Amino acid sequence: MQTITFTSFMFIEEVKNWWRFTKQQLEYEGRKIIWKIFKQKFLEKYFRDDLQKRKEVEFLNFCQQIMYVGEYVAKFDELSKFCSYFYEKVDELSHYSKFESGLRVDIKQVVDYLDIVLFSTLVNRCRIYYTKARQTQ
Repeated sequence: MQTITFTSFMFIEEVKNWWRFTKQQLEYEGRKIIWKIFKQKFLEKYFRDDLQKRKEVEFLNFCQQIMYVGEYVAKFDELSKFCSYFYEKVDELSHYSKFESGLRVDIKQVVDYLDIVLFSTLVNRCRIYYTKARQTQ
């Protein structure tokens, strides 16, 4: 446990030093520091391109399988952040379509008939269906 605590502390200190230097560099270049730039710089430093690409492929192939709906939603949101063209430029329909395409067949068949147009409504209906289906088992 002490090793984990020490390692975490060392990483935090390293990131603080990296950010101090990176911030100075951005300010010197006259660039406005916004979340998008911070995220880009952080990922360049601590998240290799090959890992980014693997996460992106994982998202594109992601399906619910045996997960609870809540787990599927959380993992969908987490992985979508690694797929930049999806996460940054997505519209409601694309978000909806990708989520629905990864649902289990039984859930997908039910929600297809409900004529849902909002992503949040789709997620809620999936949760309701899944909960009721589990109660009847």
